[in-house]
Amino acid sequence: MPFSRLVYLTRIGLVHGQADDSVRPGSYHGGMAQFPTELEPSDLIGCVVDKSRSRIRTMFGEIAGRYDFMNHLLALNIDRLWRRRMVRMVPPRDERPILDVCSGTGDLALAYDRLARYRNLACPIVATDFCPEMLAIGREKVARSGARDRITFIEADTIHLPFDDGQFQIVAVSFGLRNVADTDRGLAEMARVCRPGGQVAVLEFSMPRKQPIRGIYRWYFRHVLPRVGQWLTRNATNAYVYLPESVGQFPQADALADRMRVAGLNAVRFYPFTGGIATLYVGHR
Repeated sequence: MPFSRLVYLTRIGLVHGQADDSVRPGSYHGGMAQFPTELEPSDLIGCVVDKSRSRIRTMFGEIAGRYDFMNHLLALNIDRLWRRRMVRMVPPRDERPILDVCSGTGDLALAYDRLARYRNLACPIVATDFCPEMLAIGREKVARSGARDRITFIEADTIHLPFDDGQFQIVAVSFGLRNVADTDRGLAEMARVCRPGGQVAVLEFSMPRKQPIRGIYRWYFRHVLPRVGQWLTRNATNAYVYLPESVGQFPQADALADRMRVAGLNAVRFYPFTGGIATLYVGHR
C-alpha cells in the first residue's frame, strides 16, 4: 500500500496493524571499540527468554502507564542522550518519511521530529508498535508536543510491516529489536521498507567490555534494576526481570552486524555508547 494512502487510512481509523500470536571479536570501524568475544555464562540469566508475541504484548501493556518514568529513572536519563546522539548520527537528509519501529511511546519518533524541524525538513514520521496501550500514551505525548500532524502511530508488528518496499529514508529502532519474536525477520522487514540509499539504525543495550564499568553494569542490571522495577510497577509478567534476560541473550557487536548484512544491508558499522552500555548499529540499503 502506498505510504500516503496508508497514513490517510490510519488517521481515519481504517488501518490496524498485523500481529502474530556467537559473538566474534569486534574491530575498530570509524571509532568503534572492540567488544568481548563472547558473553559469560553468568550474563545469560535463566533459561531461554520467552519472546512470544502474546507475552511481550501483555507485558508492555501492563507497564505502559509507568514505562516512560521507569525508563528514565532506571537509565538515569542517559537513554535520552543516547537517542539524541542516534538521530544526529543517522539524520534525515531530505523530506522523505522516517519509520520508527517498536516505537513504544514514541521517544525516538519525537527525537527525529525535533531534529527534522531544527533542519527545516518537513519529514513525515511513522511510529509502529504492536502494543495498543503504549501507542495510546505515545499519541498523548505527541499531541502535547504539538507534533500530531507530523507523527503518525500505527499498530503493527515489526515482522509484518504494512508498507510497500522502499518507502522510508530511515528505518530506526531504539531498545526494541530484542523484543521482536524473530530478530532476523524483523531486520529483513526493516531493510525491505527502507529505500535504496537509505539507512537502517538499531540502538540497543549491550555488555561493556572494560572493568570496572562491566562489573558495575552487570551487578546493577542483574540485582538492582529487576528489584526496583518490579517493586515500582507491580506487574504480573516480571517485565524488569525480562529486561536483563533479553539483553544477555541478544546478539551483540559483530553477531548483530552480520545479521544486518544477511538482511540485505551494506556497510554495517557499530558504535558503542557510554562505555558499551548501549550500541548503535547502522547499515545502508
